[in-house]
Amino acid sequence: MRLLLIEDNDRLAGFIAAGLGKAGFAVDQVATAADGEAALRSMRYEVVILDLGLPDADGLTVLAALRGRGDSTSVIVLTARDGVGDRVAGLNQGADDYLLKPFAMEELIARVRVQLRRPGGNLGLCLTQGNLLFDTVARQTRVAGQPLVLTRRELDALEVLMRRAGRVVSKVAIEEAIYAFGEELESNAIEVLIHRLRKRLQSAGADVVIQTLRGVGYLLADKTP
Repeated sequence: MRLLLIEDNDRLAGFIAAGLGKAGFAVDQVATAADGEAALRSMRYEVVILDLGLPDADGLTVLAALRGRGDSTSVIVLTARDGVGDRVAGLNQGADDYLLKPFAMEELIARVRVQLRRPGGNLGLCLTQGNLLFDTVARQTRVAGQPLVLTRRELDALEVLMRRAGRVVSKVAIEEAIYAFGEELESNAIEVLIHRLRKRLQSAGADVVIQTLRGVGYLLADKTP
């Protein structure tokens, strides 16, 4: 799941990005309203984490522009402004949640997951396909009830495929979902990742298969008898 963090405090932004990364999210970081706007126009995000005190503009201008063009991406506002009027203004502009600084990282992660589980969101509690189960909150997978240990990247790729089971997912779509902007990766990184994931599923006895459609993408489907 790819998130956008718009926060100009470098230390805080690094702390947030690291915490969200450990929770299994890919995070793009920008420090200004202008860069946030550019990112939102060029990439689709599951959730935006938006600071209001940006150096070039009030964060609410980013929120207003987003909602003004009909974009319903979930937005969690972060701010040190604790006045009721400020919170009301943010919610009236279309914010989905409001978190006051300072805050616990665990709370922010929980609030991100709440947004992803809301109607129309992208995070169900558990995903199932055949005898494969993925608990998206605990970030754990099981095959026929037995634990299947996967790396973070393998979990990320599997989640993307399970959410679109039966449909082709392009290599680019997988890259965009699990890697943050600027992360360096080899040209064959997705191929290697999918190959490794396919072998782990096969070894565990999963009755699903990841099919490769050359030049098109990947598809998760039930094994045929």
